[in-house]
Amino acid sequence: MKKQIDVVGKRKICLIISACLIAATIVCSFVLGVEIDIQFRGGAILTYSYTGELNTDQLESVVQDTLNRSATVQIQTDLATDTEDVVISMAGTEALTSEEQGQLTTALQEAFPDNSLAMQDIENVDPTMGQEFFLKCLLAVCFAFLLMIIYIAFRFRKIGGWSAGVMAVLALLHDAIMVYFASVIFRFPLSDTFMAVVLTILGYSINATIVIYDRIRENEKNSDGKQPLAQLVNASINQTFGRTINTNIATIMAMVVVCIVAVVFSVESILAFALPMIVGMLSGVYSSIFLSGPLWVMWQEHKAKRAAIKKAA
Repeated sequence: MKKQIDVVGKRKICLIISACLIAATIVCSFVLGVEIDIQFRGGAILTYSYTGELNTDQLESVVQDTLNRSATVQIQTDLATDTEDVVISMAGTEALTSEEQGQLTTALQEAFPDNSLAMQDIENVDPTMGQEFFLKCLLAVCFAFLLMIIYIAFRFRKIGGWSAGVMAVLALLHDAIMVYFASVIFRFPLSDTFMAVVLTILGYSINATIVIYDRIRENEKNSDGKQPLAQLVNASINQTFGRTINTNIATIMAMVVVCIVAVVFSVESILAFALPMIVGMLSGVYSSIFLSGPLWVMWQEHKAKRAAIKKAA
């Protein structure tokens, strides 16, 4: 008989690991700081086409001297046209006026006369609209959590659906924090891309958790309630272990290829999606196997203990 992993028995170790990761996330947020994209905090993004070679540090200096505003300059590759553009990002509470746009374009063309700089696009984001957009994204995540709790509570009502739903969402919250951790560590700004990664990870992770819950329900039905809960959950997790690992490995490998392509072609927007996705999927495998089931067992055991005390009293 194949040896089983005692997942429930090692739940304290798993909870300590998760607590350490969350603590590291909090520390890194204060030490490294959290970058928030212009989409959420307001500002302007200007895109210029150019030829030859550009020194981004010199370009930043020209922008700051002309507009008296700090700016971040990046070179990005347009895969469709196989050309490179320079992207200037300026966060702030005020949009860039047409007069300031003209001043900046003139200053850049005078400072870099051999690079044929020409404005391609400008995006102004009002701070109030950015904050509203951010709140709507958070609301979407919270709404997804609520729907998942309701769905799991209904589908697995025979094994204590509400508790299963709450524990599954706690595991999902762990995954969302790990995606945030990856963004902080790799210095990716929080943007709509970050929110897209979080929502995608929630879908992948909850799918693996539901598979485990489904196996728990079937095993409990077959055992007629005679098998101890911890043993039942351990058996269910081990029965779905291979499927959970193999399914996620295939997707992670695809994301690794995407990351390699993004690095080779210097496409930071794709890298900002793919790299946190890898971290989130690894976290999703961990939380589905080592958190959601054991947490549910802890809830049920605590519930049974309280019922026993109440009955004895």
